[in-house]
Amino acid sequence: MTERSASGIEHAAVAFIGLGHMGAPMAANLARAGIDVRGFDLSPHAVEHARVAGVPIAESAAAAVAGAGVVITMLPVGRHVMGAYTGTAADGSDGLLALAAPGTLFIDCSTIAVDDARRAHELTVAAGHRSVDAPVSGGVMGAEAATLAFMVGGDEADVEAARPLLERMGRRVVHCGGPGLGQAAKTCNNMILGVSMIAVSEAFVLGERLGLTNEALFEVAANASGQCWALTTNCPVPGPVPASPANRDYEPGFASALMAKDLGLALRAIEATGTHAEAGSLAAALYARFAEGDGAMRDFSAIITDIRARSAAAADDPGGAA
Repeated sequence: MTERSASGIEHAAVAFIGLGHMGAPMAANLARAGIDVRGFDLSPHAVEHARVAGVPIAESAAAAVAGAGVVITMLPVGRHVMGAYTGTAADGSDGLLALAAPGTLFIDCSTIAVDDARRAHELTVAAGHRSVDAPVSGGVMGAEAATLAFMVGGDEADVEAARPLLERMGRRVVHCGGPGLGQAAKTCNNMILGVSMIAVSEAFVLGERLGLTNEALFEVAANASGQCWALTTNCPVPGPVPASPANRDYEPGFASALMAKDLGLALRAIEATGTHAEAGSLAAALYARFAEGDGAMRDFSAIITDIRARSAAAADDPGGAA
């Protein structure tokens, strides 16, 4: 049995590329589990943060990948994933796909477009490797606590090979289907989340303007048909859910800029498939607008502040545009 078999992949060295707010704690959890991790990031700040968190650091991507049986990427957008895979040299010799030993398992945990994920899979297989897309849900807190949910796309054998490592970083691993379908599940899930947060926020603002207290509305909706994650876990008003970002001036668990990015991916998929999705399209537009300003680095539940402000402006000028 080789190190890269489905039952032994957890004993292979792991190159972890991308040590940002999510990648650093994920890599640290692997290291704490006794996995031979070599982390790398182009950002010196990210590298130092990961080092403090307990991630062994490689001096370059090539050094991280040398001798590794698994390469995990956690990067901001699809072009970063493609760039890391193919490199900047004309012949691609400095890309991860060329640097890795034959048969390496690539696990991309980034959130990217479905078509980008499928293209990454095609390039990986063409280079003689294996590939799964495994975007996550759970935010920074989930990454730190190793309670993430992984939505995984790929061949069954490759998904099972990746599972032992994913289970050291998360609590739930769902095989969603073939290549790209992990990203498809993430896209659909976050469209639900964005739409529901807007609906919950509008309901609280409407309740306020009708004279209803936030506590009363929460008590009703949290125990009735309005119950949802955006209400009971990430409640956009302070008080009812003490752990929600609303109690910390919307310090982000999941920043609005990231929600805008994810809804942009949903909009891309909506348009590519000809899906009639008015709520999803509107949510994408609302979060894109909110993330253009100071809202970008606030939690996505801070969209309620924009709804409240626009409501007040409309009340002050009934004949004008909100």
